[in-house]
Amino acid sequence: MAFNQTLGVDAKFAVSVHNAEKQTSVEETDFDYSKRSQWLRAAVLGANDGLLSTASLMMGVGAVKQDVRAMILTGFAGLVAGACSMAIGEFVSVYSQLDIDVAQMKRDKRRVGDESHEKLDEEKKESLSSPVRAAAASGLAFSCGAIVPLLAAAFIKEYKVRLGVVVAVVTLALVAFGWLGAALGRAPAARSAVRVLVGGWLAMAITFGLIKLIGSSGL
Repeated sequence: MAFNQTLGVDAKFAVSVHNAEKQTSVEETDFDYSKRSQWLRAAVLGANDGLLSTASLMMGVGAVKQDVRAMILTGFAGLVAGACSMAIGEFVSVYSQLDIDVAQMKRDKRRVGDESHEKLDEEKKESLSSPVRAAAASGLAFSCGAIVPLLAAAFIKEYKVRLGVVVAVVTLALVAFGWLGAALGRAPAARSAVRVLVGGWLAMAITFGLIKLIGSSGL
């Protein structure tokens, strides 16, 4: 009798664990990862832009000037200008979209004008993006990416070693950004990391090569 009771308890426990695992699996399957696309785009692309543009500027200056101070000043100028540009651009873009959404909600309200629609309007207003938050997120993301090559070059006086360290650190950061964006969006990580890495190498190589060519020509 006790053996049968033990079997019954174990069976109930197994069924409950199975149901919990099934519910968790269904919730993960039903989650729409495309909802992350808006903030993911602003964060990952902002950081990647900050990393690439600042590193490319520093590599371009490094092609014609070996002074560490020149590279750092160029990188810092790129960080400040890029962060401001990203923040203002995101603010204007999100504010324009906000104006369009609010105008459409007002037109819908005049056309329908019932209480249920007013409640729906309130829910929509709460879900609208904030231009200030979007601008702050873009500027901060850009700055986080731009600080990477600056820190890599700040304490190295030897010219060739400095360039090599910048390239190595930026390479690791590009792979990390590519992997992070893919992981958060549940996309193939290896393909995303390789794509971001190759694009970053091309940007730095083209900038370095062109500035070197211009500098050697005496322009």
